[in-house]
Amino acid sequence: MSIELKTPISDKTIEVGYGSRCDNIIMAIESSCDETACAIVKNGREVLANVVASQIKTHQEFGGVVPEVAAREHLEAINLVIKEGFEQAKITPNDVTAFASTVGPGLVGSLLVGLNAAKTLAITYDKPFIGINHLSAHICANYINTDLTPPFMSLLVSGGHTQIIIVRDYNDVEIIGETVDDATGEAYDKVARLLGLPYPGGVFLDKIAPNGNKNAYKLPIAKVDGYNFSFSGLKTAVLNLTKKLEKELGEIPKEDVAASFQECITKTLFDKVYKASKEYNINQIVLAGGVAANSEIRRKFFELKEQGYKVFAPEMRYCTDNAAMVGACAYFSPSKELSKLDIEVFSRCK
Repeated sequence: MSIELKTPISDKTIEVGYGSRCDNIIMAIESSCDETACAIVKNGREVLANVVASQIKTHQEFGGVVPEVAAREHLEAINLVIKEGFEQAKITPNDVTAFASTVGPGLVGSLLVGLNAAKTLAITYDKPFIGINHLSAHICANYINTDLTPPFMSLLVSGGHTQIIIVRDYNDVEIIGETVDDATGEAYDKVARLLGLPYPGGVFLDKIAPNGNKNAYKLPIAKVDGYNFSFSGLKTAVLNLTKKLEKELGEIPKEDVAASFQECITKTLFDKVYKASKEYNINQIVLAGGVAANSEIRRKFFELKEQGYKVFAPEMRYCTDNAAMVGACAYFSPSKELSKLDIEVFSRCK
């Protein structure tokens, strides 16, 4: 579904998005948290360039992302990743159809760096600007290098969000379930911290869990209405378990605790999505968000192929924050409301 946008200087009308009558080359920027990224994407599926400057090493010493530090790192990296993006794609800014950037949700200081860079490029080269919702971009990562088309059901799992979303068309979505407290990634990171694992905790927990016994400890699954989730009780149960084990054994069997926790949380996610797919009669399941890289989540959902489901998950490099997903979203799900030069960033979902 294409939209018509105005160029900032000459006030020309440019048709952008799926269904437009010419190729779209979108240069996109992502800076919502701790990755400074630039990508150039053709027609939403073909990535011409994908550059990511990660801040993981910087934030490891703090055990998490420090917003002020993240913003400074973005400022240092933004021009370099843009330059490298154009070099990889072997094009110039004049070849671009539109410039896009994430406008939220995310860290305000970090978002402003990417937003101002994209707006400046749009004004300098007289091209339309496209503002992108970070969560929509994660879902759109599944369009890259695939033939995926709506309708489908998406499980969005990230550090700050857990949602079940029905995507009826590219711009027709409905959230039918979400977390009422901790998000999946948040629960992973908190439990990883209890186990003494380094930052980013969820990644390291997923690495050790396959070595443990997933049935070693029975952990609670919260009873929540409909398709919503609650993981704060699970986190508390793991806290109590680790204290008990340390007292009784003198140490925590990290691999067994990790495996038991991972089995509990991934089973909860799978069961809710599976039930929803049956109720809504949807046999295309799409994983999205940083936690979509989790090995057990992918294993459980890809087994649905044996039941005739079509299952999609982004390539690993497009699961975590990146700009290629922003470029895909600018093509398949552009929003006029977010694509104004006076748009402001937002830290939480609108």
